[in-house]
Amino acid sequence: MRSRRFALSLMAAVLVLGIGAGARDRFDDWVDATALPRLEVPVGAEVVARDGTLLRAFQVADGRWRLDAGPVDPLFLDMLLLWEDRRFPGHSGIDARALLRAGVQALRHGRVVSGGSTLTMQAARLIEDGPTGQWAGKGRQMRLALALERRLGKREIMELYLRLAPYGANVEGIRAASLQWFGKEPRRLTPAQAALLVALPQSPETRRPDRFPERATAARDRVLARAARAGLISDADARAAMAEPVPRVRRAFPALAPLLAARLVREHPGALRIETTIDARLQRRAEELASRAVRGAGRRLSAAVVLADHRNGEILAEVGAADWTDGASAGFVDMARAWRSPGSTLKPFVYGLAFDDGLAHPETLIEDRPTVFGRWQPQNFDHHFRGTVSLKNALIWSLNIPVVKLADAVGPNRVTQALRRGGVELRLPGEVPGLAVVLGGAGVTLEGLAEGYAALARGGRGITLSALPGGGEERPAPMFGPVAAWQVGNILGQNPAPQGVRQRVLAYKTGTSYGHRDALAVGFDGARVGAVWLGRPDGTPVPGAFGGDLAAPVLFDLFDALPSVALPPPPPQTLTLPNSALPLPLRRFAPAGTASAMAARPAGPDALRLTYPPDGAEIDARGPLTAKARGGRGPWTFLLNGAPAAIAQPQPLASLPNPGPGFAELTVVDADGASATAAIRLH
Repeated sequence: MRSRRFALSLMAAVLVLGIGAGARDRFDDWVDATALPRLEVPVGAEVVARDGTLLRAFQVADGRWRLDAGPVDPLFLDMLLLWEDRRFPGHSGIDARALLRAGVQALRHGRVVSGGSTLTMQAARLIEDGPTGQWAGKGRQMRLALALERRLGKREIMELYLRLAPYGANVEGIRAASLQWFGKEPRRLTPAQAALLVALPQSPETRRPDRFPERATAARDRVLARAARAGLISDADARAAMAEPVPRVRRAFPALAPLLAARLVREHPGALRIETTIDARLQRRAEELASRAVRGAGRRLSAAVVLADHRNGEILAEVGAADWTDGASAGFVDMARAWRSPGSTLKPFVYGLAFDDGLAHPETLIEDRPTVFGRWQPQNFDHHFRGTVSLKNALIWSLNIPVVKLADAVGPNRVTQALRRGGVELRLPGEVPGLAVVLGGAGVTLEGLAEGYAALARGGRGITLSALPGGGEERPAPMFGPVAAWQVGNILGQNPAPQGVRQRVLAYKTGTSYGHRDALAVGFDGARVGAVWLGRPDGTPVPGAFGGDLAAPVLFDLFDALPSVALPPPPPQTLTLPNSALPLPLRRFAPAGTASAMAARPAGPDALRLTYPPDGAEIDARGPLTAKARGGRGPWTFLLNGAPAAIAQPQPLASLPNPGPGFAELTVVDADGASATAAIRLH
């Protein structure tokens, strides 16, 4: 009886289409008065890589996987129209011929033999989530289909169907289905794949390939057979497609850079598509390396990786956890942004400040001996002291006493200010910087460390790192000058590579925090900067974990996935001399308040002095500043506001960069360490 009423309703709808002009007008008014449901179909947000590759998709609010359809293989669309609604381009929402055929067949057989539902009617049902079998529901679908055709174009109606077509469980739409069953976007489908995606929405639960593969195969093959008869594909292609097995397992949706993607979605509520600078190939490599690094290393161990292009600030890969689904290792915690101890990775910045201030040079000698700073007596990591060492070796060997001496001379406040200028935000105990900061006594993030080393790679001028296109912005003030930055990078580039990795030029530094809680490695080449962290997110120690053993090999393997880019040459004004040829004050580090015997000798007729500009001079200088000296023994080095401005000049004459209006301090130092200073004012 129900099928008979259904058939009669179909035939009634066909008859409506042939009524007279007056009734036709009333019918048009009736269609125009149709209350339309909301046509904006919610879809899940998606985060994509720089080339459009899907990194991660998100479910809609009700937990369904439903995505914007995007590009779809034309073969699928041709098969869909052939199977579901071949007159879709021309009808007005109802296919009268199909309805009449379905009604006659239903009357003849006493049951529904073929459907008369158009794609527009199916879209109408899916929008309202209405019934499929009741005649009243069919009537509502036909009315709504007619109204949709008057309000929307064919393309928009097709997009509604492609977003809403059911594919079983909580999956809707062609794109989510293609990703679930084939692990690929639907823009390129094989005939077998296209046919299966056409067949599944007719009975999405009873044809699910993972549960009912025989039914799914039979339904797919019927679509293939009709496609072959219609000439959409050849008979040979149809036979080959029928021989392919249907997928038996539902694939997980893509989840590259999952923690970064989740953060971006939180930061951009309402955005449906978030484009990033992430390189999908490098992201996969970084995630593989992070997973491999913690494999077999004990439970609760995690890893984080940041890789960026320091030329423009674009983040190319970011891993927040070795396994974001592992609750035992707190995989839900984004360790790329967690506050952790930096270990020894801040030491290079102290050296950069000391070089920039003219306090020291890479070849300057310093004492690595037991030293007390107030009530604090730091130790080297291995509890051994090396005696007299060059600053270059002190940094390569990551000695603690020399760097604390430099930090004491520079001042911990200046160290923290320089770090922040380069993008390294610090979380300080008691909010007061102390000397312990340079040995890891502060909190930093892995992203912040990567930004700081990016500044080193860029001649001291920082840039913000961002995973969003155009997000990298140059920071307004440099950490220190390009000479000091190059000197630090040159030293770090002489660090020996870890055992077992391919040799390559990489300026890098490792770090291990107190108690072996954090193992780090940060480095750069001429184009990219990378940072690696390994440890336990809960902060418990990892016995025997060292940055050089755990993190450094990961950093080198990460850069192996990139073409090698050489480190830059030294700036023209760089002083590259052995210790014996340095000006006397630079040969051996002297703490503030001490001076060499040569620098303190009594003045004589040949004593070094500045002849221009004289002390107290006021100068109207719009271009370079000329400085002249007399006496002393060459070569002569000129410092402006404590920073080298002209190094190892053969004559006591130099053209210096104009520091701009205001007070300035000009100093000349000769080869014996004698110096003369003038305080001037520029207009």
